[in-house]
Amino acid sequence: MTVLKHQNKPVLVVGSIALDWLEMPDGQKGEVIGGSATYFTLAACKFSPVHVVGIVGSDFPKRGMALFRKHAANLDDLQVLEGKTFQWGGRYHEDWENRTTLFTELGVFERFQPRLSSANKKIKNVFLANIQPTLQLDVLNQIEDPDMVVCDTMNLWIDIARESLEGVLERVDVLLVNDSESHLLTGETDPVTAAKEIINMGPETVVVKLGKQGAILVTASNVIRVGAYHVKIVKDPTGAGDSFAGGFVGGLASGLSMVEALVAGSSVASFCVEGFGTEGLEGVTMNSIKHRSQMIKEWSLMS
Repeated sequence: MTVLKHQNKPVLVVGSIALDWLEMPDGQKGEVIGGSATYFTLAACKFSPVHVVGIVGSDFPKRGMALFRKHAANLDDLQVLEGKTFQWGGRYHEDWENRTTLFTELGVFERFQPRLSSANKKIKNVFLANIQPTLQLDVLNQIEDPDMVVCDTMNLWIDIARESLEGVLERVDVLLVNDSESHLLTGETDPVTAAKEIINMGPETVVVKLGKQGAILVTASNVIRVGAYHVKIVKDPTGAGDSFAGGFVGGLASGLSMVEALVAGSSVASFCVEGFGTEGLEGVTMNSIKHRSQMIKEWSLMS
């Protein structure tokens, strides 16, 4: 995998920034900096500069701002409003995959209205993280002439905001979903069949994330499968999907092919689950990402 260093092709991300309370099956618990934009930024910055669009409250800790100042290239559109930062609490079950939501407090995120600076309106690579489709559309309406728009979503928006989500899908190039989301969106149980149905809704490419089984990239004419890195000890699965998106989108913006970016996403996600909160991503080097990417390629060829 050849990574071209930053090529002056930044990625714009709009997503949530949160204070998460996490409780793990092994007894570890505590508050961490979370949210889709957070995990995406820490993953994508390994490949491309990241411009962050989001909102936090006046209670957002200094360590959180330090994290973004270290890993993001541009924070011009990170709003800080008087009030509480979005908070979410979750307790993971013994399988380390399913979880119970303990609480959700939107705080200032309830008033979030993305407003892009003149420079950020011109960004060519855009990632719409998992937030309300109306907010995703708001950002799309402000972007002037993007080359690539990648979108993520979740079961909630498929259930309660289907019409708005379909409006987003008509305008994006790539959709990232997991297998349950692809099933809910299309009614198809087979992920490849579901992906092809989604392509009819607008995106040229659909990536279905399969957790421990890797991911499948589907276009109208091609299906590409890659495996996942076999993590020995999972400490926290929170943010794995957003980390995958960061490696994938950041990789594409840095010059990687679709296949290489898919592998990069899988590689970065494996580091995410090895640490509590963002710890697994913060110390990752490009050499370690390349090493795991090579192993994932070899496993994928053998399977």
